[in-house]
Amino acid sequence: PHGGKARRMSATAPVAIAPGSRSRVLIVDDSAIVRKMLADALRGAADMEVVGGAPDPFVARDMILQHKPDVITLDLEMPRMDGLTFLRRLMEHHPLPVIIISSLTQSGSRLTIEALQAGAVDVIPKPGGPYSVGQVTDKLIACIRGLRRGVTVRPAPVASATSASVEPVGGVGTSTNGYANGFIGIGASTGGTQAIEGLLTRMPADCPPIAIVQHMPADFTKAFANRLNEFCPMTVVEATQGEVMKRGVAYVAPGDSHMQVAVQGLRCRVHLAQTAPVQHQRPAVDVLFHSMTR
Repeated sequence: PHGGKARRMSATAPVAIAPGSRSRVLIVDDSAIVRKMLADALRGAADMEVVGGAPDPFVARDMILQHKPDVITLDLEMPRMDGLTFLRRLMEHHPLPVIIISSLTQSGSRLTIEALQAGAVDVIPKPGGPYSVGQVTDKLIACIRGLRRGVTVRPAPVASATSASVEPVGGVGTSTNGYANGFIGIGASTGGTQAIEGLLTRMPADCPPIAIVQHMPADFTKAFANRLNEFCPMTVVEATQGEVMKRGVAYVAPGDSHMQVAVQGLRCRVHLAQTAPVQHQRPAVDVLFHSMTR
């Protein structure tokens, strides 16, 4: 425990997709319509190959052994075995990059965050939410291509505070004189949820204000911040418009809103905006970082 909160660490190791080869994708979803929609979109990309579609985890298990996919898309609500249980078993016995394709509901956001913590590399809302079919499939293709560029995605076993000693990251000032030690900006996309967890759990409780952009849909970022707050030394919150940024607090940009650091007198405040996406992302890392350099 640190500051009354449980601490844990997770790490990542790279998953390689050979340059020049096509990414082999297995689609796991109980909806035949969703399977067809995703398959049609992926088949339209020259660097993608759909090796099959499975209606439940049991069929998926056999297809994984038969086709040896590079990437799996996974629904969380399926018959015979739920997606989260299957994900955990997959990561234990046959780890592969898994992209969650989930219904975008507030009630399901906590489950989705648990899936990211269990080893999923990204989460994409199903059509029917605020994203159109084209946006869903575009994001899926971009995510798979990101894996080809060497994003670190495969989780290593998680160690609790009782089984591993975690030393804080050195070189972070702890002065209480305003912002004498500046700000920290963090941006992450595919696989970033685990990387952010691994970093924040090693930071001191009295760290400078931290602004975080994790590419993630609306409704999931609040659950992500709440989960980090359970075991990180500092306070972690989903950022709100106009709030003063303070030491010892990490601010997660809300999904579907760009976040900037705005100066007002001697204070810095959160500024949120729903301006156009940048590189298909809102929130976007660039928007936060440009505001911090200013």
